[in-house]
Amino acid sequence: MAGRPEDGFLRFDKVTKVLQAGRRGAPRLFIPGLFGAVLIWAYWQTLWGLTETWSTDPQYSHGFLVPAFALFLFWQRRDDWSSLALQPSWWGVPLLLFGAGMYLAGGYIYSPWLEQMSLLPVLAGACLSFGGWRVLRAAGPAIAFLLFMVPLPGRLDRALADPLQRIATLASTNALQTFGLFAQAEGNVILLSDYELGVVEACSGLRMLVVFLATATAVAILARRSLLQRGLIILSAVPIALLCNIIRITTTGIMHETAGHRIADLVYHDVAGWLMVPMALVFLGVEMLVLSRLFIPVDPVVLAAGLAVPRRPA
Repeated sequence: MAGRPEDGFLRFDKVTKVLQAGRRGAPRLFIPGLFGAVLIWAYWQTLWGLTETWSTDPQYSHGFLVPAFALFLFWQRRDDWSSLALQPSWWGVPLLLFGAGMYLAGGYIYSPWLEQMSLLPVLAGACLSFGGWRVLRAAGPAIAFLLFMVPLPGRLDRALADPLQRIATLASTNALQTFGLFAQAEGNVILLSDYELGVVEACSGLRMLVVFLATATAVAILARRSLLQRGLIILSAVPIALLCNIIRITTTGIMHETAGHRIADLVYHDVAGWLMVPMALVFLGVEMLVLSRLFIPVDPVVLAAGLAVPRRPA
């Protein structure tokens, strides 16, 4: 069936309006686009150093997934971006200057951590400068999540590894003794009946803590929960990660005493390492189930209607 002649003019009119809107929006996008190009040029070496760390250090191999998840958060809110009115704010300039200062200071004192961390305030300042507070509020979770792509400073890494090793050693020793097995802690070594199980720095649980903290934060961002519940989900990542590492060491000690050293070493270094994150996710799922029973969601419309109903006199 042939269409009406005026249909073609209607479609042409829509295309014309889109092209005109694009020409009007082009000058507005020129400065942010130029800023993005300069940002990539300035941080090229820093980003390249990050990818090298993710490729060579197993503790931060999850770094490749962090920018991907941040982009997913942007894409998930694609419907909100179209309704946001751009209201540039000069308050973004102090954030940009602060980030630039961090970047220059990191280069001056040769601190890769400062250079990498400076990207966060720069991105936040760019959102505030070009889009305003609403744009920063919408992009804030994605920008904040980029924190997990930056490796910990060397001193903080070592400062956390020592107490985590000690906690894992003592807790695993007590667990083995609870199961009726001979176990004694000497430093970061667990003495079994005929074997010494060393809780080395790689087994301190710091890698598991970093990975699962990022995972729990991602779950908290995506979950439709209250701010209090999201905070509890993020905070619970620390004890859950420690518990999973203790279970791993305790299970290895039990297998040394029952199944033999060869099988125990295989489980300790291969199987248990792969199972720690799924086990932690199970604990997190149980926690979210408990939270859903403790906190009952209330529809704001129903709540407002209930508050609007006048009380009957006693």
